[in-house]
Amino acid sequence: MAALWSRKREPAADEALIRSLYEEHGRALLAYATRLTGDRAAAEDVVQETLVRAWRHPDALVNGKGSVRGWLLTVARNIVTDRIRARAARPQEVAESPATPPVQRDHADSVVDSVVVLEALDRLSPDHRDVLMEIYFRGRSVTEAAEALGVPPGTVKSRSHYALRALRETFVGQQVALKGVAG
Repeated sequence: MAALWSRKREPAADEALIRSLYEEHGRALLAYATRLTGDRAAAEDVVQETLVRAWRHPDALVNGKGSVRGWLLTVARNIVTDRIRARAARPQEVAESPATPPVQRDHADSVVDSVVVLEALDRLSPDHRDVLMEIYFRGRSVTEAAEALGVPPGTVKSRSHYALRALRETFVGQQVALKGVAG
């Protein structure tokens, strides 16, 4: 095998080097990596990465500082250690479920929406604004809103209808104005 490492780097020699390394040390390397990772598929990836590193650094295999198998096992252990450290450095991924709702990263859109709605409510008459505040913001029924405002339920229904229509017209007007600016 030493003759393979001393040659100039040719594709056929590289392939022969990796093939002979795998034939001689592949089973032991796979068993060791499986023991370290506890996962056969991950262990196969570790073996593959180990052989790639051997292919990139063939001089390390013949430097006389130890056995080839020892070098390969050390490289495999280092790869596993690096993967464990990389996994530990990243935050754990959590799948979305009803128990873990998605994180809302940017609340800017909701702030802008709130500002737009509040500005639109300011444009309404006080009677219309009060009805919408009672029904939508305080969550009251028509009857409860009528009692709180001291007006008949029919008046609450009518005012809410016209207030919503005025809001809709305000938002449509804003969209038309925005299209004119953007276009």
